[in-house]
Amino acid sequence: MNESVEILWNNCLKVFKDNVNEVAFNTWFAPIVPLSYSNDIFTIQVPSQFFYEYLEEKFIDLIRMTLHRVIGEKTILNYRILVENTSNSMVVYQGENKSTAVEATKQVKTNKITSPFEKVVSNDFDSQLNPKYTFDNLFEGVSNKLARAGGETIAKNPGKTAFNPLFIHGLCGVGKTHLCHAIGVKIKELYPEKRVLFVSAHLFKVQYTDATRFNTVNDFINFYQGIDVLIIDDIHELSGLERTQNTFFHIFNHLHQNNKQLILTSDRAPSELLGVEDRLLTRFRWGLTTKLESPDYELRIKIIQHKILQDGLSISQDVIEYIAENVTDNIRDIEGVIVSLMAHSVIYNRDVDLPLAKRVIGQAIKKPEKKDLTIYDITEVVCNYFKIKKDLIHTASRKREIVLARQVTMYMAKQHTDLSLAQIGAIIGKKNHATVLHACKTVKNQLDVDKSFRDDIDEIEKELKK
Repeated sequence: MNESVEILWNNCLKVFKDNVNEVAFNTWFAPIVPLSYSNDIFTIQVPSQFFYEYLEEKFIDLIRMTLHRVIGEKTILNYRILVENTSNSMVVYQGENKSTAVEATKQVKTNKITSPFEKVVSNDFDSQLNPKYTFDNLFEGVSNKLARAGGETIAKNPGKTAFNPLFIHGLCGVGKTHLCHAIGVKIKELYPEKRVLFVSAHLFKVQYTDATRFNTVNDFINFYQGIDVLIIDDIHELSGLERTQNTFFHIFNHLHQNNKQLILTSDRAPSELLGVEDRLLTRFRWGLTTKLESPDYELRIKIIQHKILQDGLSISQDVIEYIAENVTDNIRDIEGVIVSLMAHSVIYNRDVDLPLAKRVIGQAIKKPEKKDLTIYDITEVVCNYFKIKKDLIHTASRKREIVLARQVTMYMAKQHTDLSLAQIGAIIGKKNHATVLHACKTVKNQLDVDKSFRDDIDEIEKELKK
């Protein structure tokens, strides 16, 4: 590192130290490494994409002012960040220059890539299946008949039916995970030699992130390409994760082409998934797509009867019917009510009668609390408020009302979800993080000067809280 660059940066650090508290300084400024200063461009290295986004959002005015004062008014700030998916790569971002954000350019060094087929998967691994979830205790009803029949067909001949992939979607607690485990358990029973793996999409993305950090992506791909039956729960959690989706795309292709079975679950249908690449959505629809509905009355009766038999409870028919009539949303609520009734019966040494059932259900099944907001909820509310079609904010249209709705959606998503700027951009119109950052700043600035716009945002906030 050039000594003069270090001196210039140390002078900047003195200014930062005078303007932020010690914790903020140690967290956000001490880790920065000055790299070069040439042709009015001052380049610094930061540890991560999130680190860069936070600096741009919280401290860019202070950084720009300091660079102009210490180095010169024409100074332009550049960031350098390691690329997520290769160990010897960097991304260079040019910092905001007043009102304009310049898009990132990538400078990638090519590494020799080894063949993903050089190693074989060990037979000694845990399928992560729960043996208590089987077809024997997955009762059939109108709400799950097609999905259950498809699952049984797959279990008898995995990878060799038209149901590949099997894409199961539905609300939380309707039995998606139970069905997936039941399929996997049955396959292991019929074909003990097959490698069956149940994994959540969250764990998949964590594993992929670790693989990129430790430069073991080839091993990661090799492992997954050696699976015979891959079950991924909550695939919607890959929304907005472009590199993770790209890796999964290649794994999916390899498994499907080799007649390996894929089973996926989601809280929404493929047609409603935002932030997922079109090429993946197309593949999700190759096989059987089926929805699990909330259990119908007859199915709820079956579930309650099985649960009380399993738990050794004695409950009269009128109590069973009362539970079935009043606990309607999902299977988990039914099971929770039975457990509560059993606890009251044992602890207070009393029979499970109708008054007790009414009291327990009254305490357990209240009006559902407001669920955590998703970017899909926000998109719907904002578009309804501005009276535009939802799909328009994902286009490249520059019409004023569409741009406004798009920017407000991005701003609200940043406020109410844990998504990164990059994820928000990928979901809303496949924009980059700089576009989202600019949108958030534009909305903030307008809130400061436009009372009518503040009223609009307040109304949207009220709708989101309903």
